[in-house]
Amino acid sequence: MAGAPNKRQKRAEYRSAREQHGGTEMPKKKFYRQRAHANPFSDHQLTYPRTPIDMDWSTFFPAFVCHQDQEPADAKSQDSIAVMSTKKMKQDVEVIDIGCGFGGLLVALAPSMPEKLILGLEIRTQVTEFVQERIRSLRAQNPETNVYQNIGCLRANTMKFLPNFFKKSQLSKIFICFPDPHFKARKHKARIVSVTLNSEYAYVLKPGGIVYTITDVEDLHEWMVHHLEAHPSFERIPFEEQEADECVKIMRTETEEGKKVERNNGPKFVALFRRLEDNPW
Repeated sequence: MAGAPNKRQKRAEYRSAREQHGGTEMPKKKFYRQRAHANPFSDHQLTYPRTPIDMDWSTFFPAFVCHQDQEPADAKSQDSIAVMSTKKMKQDVEVIDIGCGFGGLLVALAPSMPEKLILGLEIRTQVTEFVQERIRSLRAQNPETNVYQNIGCLRANTMKFLPNFFKKSQLSKIFICFPDPHFKARKHKARIVSVTLNSEYAYVLKPGGIVYTITDVEDLHEWMVHHLEAHPSFERIPFEEQEADECVKIMRTETEEGKKVERNNGPKFVALFRRLEDNPW
């Protein structure tokens, strides 16, 4: 006698049923559960482009694909022409959410920044698939509008391959929301904010671009503030300007971790950092 179906079988049956019904219903998290954290130093069998120009974004943002008679907004540069011939996109990704989890921030940002392409980066396979299904369902539920056409989710290891996806000064916003604190000292090298990674953030951010950080762990907050303040390409944004930023309000309330902290009456530590102009030399 066959035993009860295991988790993998249940997951496969559920996804098959979703496809048969057109995928308009929102996916259920219980069929996409995975360990809370993944080792960023593992191989993970990831695929990534050799250079940003080699990346095809058309499957992530189909509504923003260029037709043959269209050109990207910045088509005057030679680099833009290369992007147009390879990616065939009207515009570049401009906002990223590193470690996007189940996509709460992406979904909340989509209608507030309809003119910008927003990408979630997530290393966990099942969680990435959940967000991708969530976006497909939201698009299917809103066929008459372009809402949610500007968000996508990509499985990637940001600590290793960020410059492979984004060219210099491409991004205007980077969100780092409730990252893994890696409490043990020997694990601090795996923290998403570090001397080396901050230089990569500075590379892909345009001058005036902003790094948004939030955590409920005060030690990690102080770590991120210390390392970003110490970097010559960043300055901390004053509290008054920070609190006036609409993205901060969304970041505090719309991520899954943020909602959990809210339910537990926990603290939320926020810090924003602006990308400075490079020195002329």
